Amino acid sequence: MALHSRLSVTQRVLLAVICFPLLPFYLCYLCCCATEEDANEQEEHRLERMEQGKRNAAEGSCNVGFAEAGKHQQAEVFPGSTIQVEIHPIKRSQRLSKKLSFGKARRETRENNTIYDNKGFVDDTIKTHNSKEKTNYAYPWDRSNLKSFPVDLGKFRQLDAYSSKVKAKSSVEVLVQEVVKQAHSELEKVRAIWMWVTHNIEYDVEGFHNPGLRCGAAEEVLRAGKGVCGGYASLFQKMCSLAGIKCVEVSGYAKGYGYQQGMHFTGKSDHAWNAVVLEEKWHLLDSTWGAGKCNDDCSKFTFQYDEFYFLTHPALFVGNHFPLERQWQLLEPPLSLRQFENALDKKSCFYNLGLLSILPESPQIQAGREGKATVMIESSSPVQFMHTLNEKQEDGILTLRPDGMKLEIYPQQSGKHSLKIYASNHDAGEKYSFVCEYQLQCKSVNKEMRLPAGFSNPVGPSWLTESKGLHRPSQCGPLIHTQDGRCFFGFSVEKDLSFTSKLITAAFCMTDDEQRRHIFVSRNGDWVEFKLQLPRAGLYVFNIYAKKKSVPGNSYDFVCNYLISCTDSSVQWPVFPLAYASWMEEYELVEPLVGVLPANRDVRFKLKIPKVAAVSVSGTDTHKLTQDVDGYWTGTCSTRGCKDLNVMIQEKHNDRSYSFVLNYQVKND
Repeated sequence: MALHSRLSVTQRVLLAVICFPLLPFYLCYLCCCATEEDANEQEEHRLERMEQGKRNAAEGSCNVGFAEAGKHQQAEVFPGSTIQVEIHPIKRSQRLSKKLSFGKARRETRENNTIYDNKGFVDDTIKTHNSKEKTNYAYPWDRSNLKSFPVDLGKFRQLDAYSSKVKAKSSVEVLVQEVVKQAHSELEKVRAIWMWVTHNIEYDVEGFHNPGLRCGAAEEVLRAGKGVCGGYASLFQKMCSLAGIKCVEVSGYAKGYGYQQGMHFTGKSDHAWNAVVLEEKWHLLDSTWGAGKCNDDCSKFTFQYDEFYFLTHPALFVGNHFPLERQWQLLEPPLSLRQFENALDKKSCFYNLGLLSILPESPQIQAGREGKATVMIESSSPVQFMHTLNEKQEDGILTLRPDGMKLEIYPQQSGKHSLKIYASNHDAGEKYSFVCEYQLQCKSVNKEMRLPAGFSNPVGPSWLTESKGLHRPSQCGPLIHTQDGRCFFGFSVEKDLSFTSKLITAAFCMTDDEQRRHIFVSRNGDWVEFKLQLPRAGLYVFNIYAKKKSVPGNSYDFVCNYLISCTDSSVQWPVFPLAYASWMEEYELVEPLVGVLPANRDVRFKLKIPKVAAVSVSGTDTHKLTQDVDGYWTGTCSTRGCKDLNVMIQEKHNDRSYSFVLNYQVKND
């Protein structure tokens, strides 16, 4: 600048012209300097986090996962930058365009001429902190395996049975020698150690609440037989080291005990787990969460083995484990802390039950203008589901599919709601597992979708109704709209099944007799048909129950239901005729279908009642019906002077007795 001040204006112009071609090199130099400063700053920040992690380990922070806790002890939790973390199976990410379709998307990452398929989480668009632009993040999980390492669990049965029951506790060295005695590979050694720790170390609930009572070092945990997460990780690391397996402790945040959706993670780490090397690649596992669970207030621990946390695929492990050192995510690109916080917390049973994906993926959902929120789950096999809204099984319509389910929620109050999803294997009876939770915000309420108290899920025909004997439904959807208030439902059924049904609504009160008299059941061979006449407009639930005739004293069980909607206020149908016990399901009523007949009218009757000698209608007089070539009994009877009409059958020609099968009421003048 001193030189410039001594130059004339002409000299300054000439100097600028001469130096102008050198401007790009000057700018490049400035950029390099800035980049080097950023790199130095990032390295200083990394070292600072390492030191903070060591201090956290010394202080003994803890977190209970689905109620588990932990404590960190060793500096190996934060390995130096010389450690190379290998990514499996995706080694390099490529941006994806945003796709909102449910389930299957194809992701092609070309590296070494290899194409990877990603059919999972396709709607992972997340805003960054400092930019309004959106970036796409796709999990590199091809859904072929929950593990990051090819594992045949069937081959581990003998090893698991042996290693989990080893009793040597004199020292860690002696224990390891016994535990891996039947192991013949690095994978089998890791498996044997994993099985012993998860089946023999109890979670220290007292130590969780009182850090001064915790056992941290491996020898202490072994002697006490219990520890928090840091104790589990420390013991596992030492046992692997003695077995010749490279293993480190990893510290970070976990969505475990005390976690609530939307919670932000700050300060020191609250959980510890391990990473091991198998075939020159790192793999993740959490023996604390694999061992069992604590109750709600973390006062009691129960051994409950969870296979999910053994060599878990990194894309699934990061769902509830966020390491302080990003390289231990074993993902490229890694998730940010904000992405981790905003991700829906899917429990291990979500994947253990064969569930693949869920929409929406954000834990915060908003009901639309129509007062409805929708959740969809994709599964690899048939699974049963249930839900609660504010801890009650209400305000939801759940339909099953062979590859998942669809849930429509209609909150009947505005504001915030807790929506929880549960799932169960179809052969597991009534035992459901909690898989995830949403926070639902509702601004407008759809009063037309006020479901009756007797309503139950799932709705509509599905693989579940087929398993109960109902096939080839005439109505495949769960919701039926009728304009005139009439509809029917038919199924191909097993011959041994007998049926009853009920029609309920929240729009007005119906007696038990009305709930059944607005339905008429007929059967022809293996085809059963339910005819319905709605008393008036409204939203109804039609429930079908069945039982096996061959089982004496057997009661009717729920098998299927539908929602029926009629909005025409002019609809007004009376009940069907009363069917006596002698009316059989294989009988067919064509007309009249209404159970209340007009006075002083001639009414035509048409029925199919096979294998009887005669059919007649009794009022003031008795009128015999005639049988046509198609087997239908037809004829006309007058309602003049009658309070009711009865349809009667004579089973044999020489039999003088008649059996009442149907009863009709006659309106007063």
